[in-house]
Amino acid sequence: MRRLLAVKTNTPNSLSKWYKIKNPFRVFWNFVLIFLSKYSPFLSLKRFLLRLTGMKVGKNVSVGLMVSFDVFWPELIELKDNCLIGFNSTILAHEFLIKEYRTGKVVIGKNVLIGANSTVLAGVEIGDNSVVGAMSLVNSDVPANSFFAGVPARLLRKGRLQFNSKRN
Repeated sequence: MRRLLAVKTNTPNSLSKWYKIKNPFRVFWNFVLIFLSKYSPFLSLKRFLLRLTGMKVGKNVSVGLMVSFDVFWPELIELKDNCLIGFNSTILAHEFLIKEYRTGKVVIGKNVLIGANSTVLAGVEIGDNSVVGAMSLVNSDVPANSFFAGVPARLLRKGRLQFNSKRN
């Protein structure tokens, strides 16, 4: 279930007056920090830059190249310890609609793997020890210890996931 806060606007569309909703200087600052983190190959530098936006970033978090985070509300994103976000994924904490905008906290749990080119929408929580398959759209919560994939992402396997580097 997505947990979103909806705010009605009096504009033709909510995005047209975004600068009245969020401070443009703060959005620009977030954009610069997220842009720099997007192309940095250094994981410790990425974590440092993302924390400067207000994101909560745990220990040993690995963020792949080209990962995009929400520039409007990065403070609503939490990456818990030892999660890995794959190449070119997108994590959003807002959505602009015609007559309203919505925000929601995104929590990515401990030991979570998000596959490359995936999108996580606002208000979603991904439980500890879960995997999101590549190119998935996560538009609802992912319970702990589960494997979700697809568009939209759906449960493919439940239970403690075992990863073995040995090939038989």
